[in-house]
Amino acid sequence: MTAQGGLRYVYAVCRPFAAALQAQLTGVAGAPPGLLRHHGLVAVVSTVPEGDFADEPLRDHLADPEWLAATARAHQGVIDALTTVTTPLPLGPATVFRDDSGVRTMMEAREAYFLQTLDRLEGRVEWGVRVYIPVGPPETARATEEFARILHERLSGRAEDSRLFGTSAQRLLDAAYLVPRADSEEFVELVDRAKDTAPEIRVELTGPWAAYSFTEPTAESTGPAARN
Repeated sequence: MTAQGGLRYVYAVCRPFAAALQAQLTGVAGAPPGLLRHHGLVAVVSTVPEGDFADEPLRDHLADPEWLAATARAHQGVIDALTTVTTPLPLGPATVFRDDSGVRTMMEAREAYFLQTLDRLEGRVEWGVRVYIPVGPPETARATEEFARILHERLSGRAEDSRLFGTSAQRLLDAAYLVPRADSEEFVELVDRAKDTAPEIRVELTGPWAAYSFTEPTAESTGPAARN
């Protein structure tokens, strides 16, 4: 693929896969994603307009919450579609390069990391669990805190890895769990049983997602600018 009249937007890096993406799938700026192969890796890419994604206009867009939300939804839609057919290593929204050569240079520079991480994530998905602070007397909050602690211990025992994101004014638990896809049904059932034991406590389960929380952020996946 070559970028004609636009820049190259990268959603994820994967190992080559045989399954086809949905025919009607569109990504950021309404463009269909395609595959760019390099050695034993595949970048999932689409073409985006330079007028929106070059350095200066992109910086302006990043200050626009509505534009950011629409871009994030389109980005996530492609990642979700990939997750149904393979194990992607997702890059952050607004990962943009000048052309295919720039994408290949990034893949070459990060090849060892991509291969190692894809091996670790193969056949695994991310589940998110949140436990919310209840409204009530102090003893209710203490009981919920204990519930959240026990739940995290049990879920961590069923997951291969976990990430805690800290508490907040609203949440006692905000965690991500790396779970083999084959064990996901059992993981969900464990959360459901916990919820049944304490119906007064609000527990939120999300997923399955691509394993965003279990990949390292890289300069390539966080910068707003198009790169040569």
